[in-house]
Amino acid sequence: MTLLRSLLLSLLLGLLLSGCSERDRPLDSPVTLEGEIFGTFYQVSIADPLTQGEANELEAGLLAELEAVDAAMSTWRDDSELMAFNRAPLGKWQPLSDPLIEVLAIGQSVAEASGGAFDMTIGDLVNLWSFGPEARPREVPGDAALAARLAEVGPDSLEVDAEARQARRLRDVFVDLSGVAKGHATDRVAGYLDRQGLDHYLVNLGGEIKVSGHRDAESAPWRIGIEVPRDGRPEAQHVFALEDIAVATSGDYRNYFEEDGQRYSHTLDPRTGRPIEHRLASATVVHPSDAWADAWATALLVLGEKDGMALARERELAVLMLVRQGGGWISLASPAFAERFDREAIEALGVTVVDGASAEMADEPARPLE
Repeated sequence: MTLLRSLLLSLLLGLLLSGCSERDRPLDSPVTLEGEIFGTFYQVSIADPLTQGEANELEAGLLAELEAVDAAMSTWRDDSELMAFNRAPLGKWQPLSDPLIEVLAIGQSVAEASGGAFDMTIGDLVNLWSFGPEARPREVPGDAALAARLAEVGPDSLEVDAEARQARRLRDVFVDLSGVAKGHATDRVAGYLDRQGLDHYLVNLGGEIKVSGHRDAESAPWRIGIEVPRDGRPEAQHVFALEDIAVATSGDYRNYFEEDGQRYSHTLDPRTGRPIEHRLASATVVHPSDAWADAWATALLVLGEKDGMALARERELAVLMLVRQGGGWISLASPAFAERFDREAIEALGVTVVDGASAEMADEPARPLE
C-alpha cells in the first residue's frame, strides 16, 4: 500500500505541476484572442506580456462583457432588456440600466445632429426589409406596408432622460440599436482591458476597432486598412497607423439583396424608409469612443458624400469617405481626419481633403475598380 500510495501521490503532483507550468507559460506577443459573437467575429490582440493562464482569464472576462451587451441590447433574443423596453406600455417611463441609457442617449444625440439620418426607432422598417430578426423572405416591401411603418418612426417617438436613467416610447416603434451597440461593445471590451492594467491592445469587433498603445516592444503602431468598395473578397486600400483611438466604418457593399436586377443596401434612410441609393460606398469615422464613431458613420453614410461631408466639417469629425464615381471610386477626407493623420501623408495616398464647398468633390479623378 505504501508503494501504491507513493506512486499515486507522485502522479498527482506531476499533473499539478504540469497544469501550473502550462498556465505560467509565457506567450509570444502579441497574443490574439478570437471567436464569434453577435453573428460576427471578435479579435483582440494584446501586446502586453501574458502567460497562458492570464490569457485564458482575459478571454473569459471579455466574453462576459460581450454577453452583458447582448443581454441588454440584442433584438435577436426575446429576453434582452431592449426587447422588454420595446414591449413596455407606450408613454410610460421605464427604468433602464446605465449602459442601455448611455447608448440610447448617444443615438438620440446623433439623430438630432444629423436631422434624423440616424434613427434608432426604425426597427420595424429594418424587419420589413428583411434585415432584422423577423423571419420573412427577402423582397421589396409594398408601398402601403412601407408607408404604415414609416408613419410611426422618428427620433421624436423616443424620449430619453439620461439623468433619471429612464426612457419611454411615445409611439409604437421598435427600437433597434444595431447602428451603435457594436461600437459600445467595442468600448466595453477596451474598458475591461484597461481595468486589467493592460496598455497595448487592439479590439476588433466585426470591423469596429479600438486601439491602445503599441503593437510591439519597438513601439510600432497598430495599423488598420480601409476596404475598397468592392463586392466579394475584402481588400484594404488605405492603411493608417493608430494609437489610443477608435474607428468605425459603415458601408453599403457587404449586406444587401437583389431583385429584378437592382441591389438594395441594408442601410436604410430613416427619412424615406428605403435603402440608400447615392454614390457614397463607405464612411469611416475616427473618434475617442467607438459607440460615437459607430453612430456617426451610420448617419454620414445615410446622408451621402455631399451632405455627410458638410456635416463632418461642421462638427469637426475625422471622416474618410470612399465614393463611387463612374467605374471607379474616389477617396475624400475631412480636414479633421487629415490633421489627425498628417495632411501631406493623407494626400500622398491619393486622398482628397475637402476644405472648400462640397460641390468641388465631383471634380476629383476616379480610381478604377479592378
